[in-house]
Amino acid sequence: MRQVRDGWRTQGGQYEYRVLTIGHTTSRSDARRLLTEEAEYGRWELARSRLYAGGERKVWLRRKIIRVRSTL
Repeated sequence: MRQVRDGWRTQGGQYEYRVLTIGHTTSRSDARRLLTEEAEYGRWELARSRLYAGGERKVWLRRKIIRVRSTL
């Protein structure tokens, strides 16, 4: 699996990132539901998450940028 990822990077593979800020009033189950929907329908994967002292969460999502090459 590691070789596949390294090969993808050497061929110019890149990621697109999206940062979500989830407030302290949002429950864990609602946050989990939001992230699950992003993963299923938007093809995002969790890159990083951070919980701050006030209860605010920041979540970094990423997905591969797929470039289509012309076959003409």
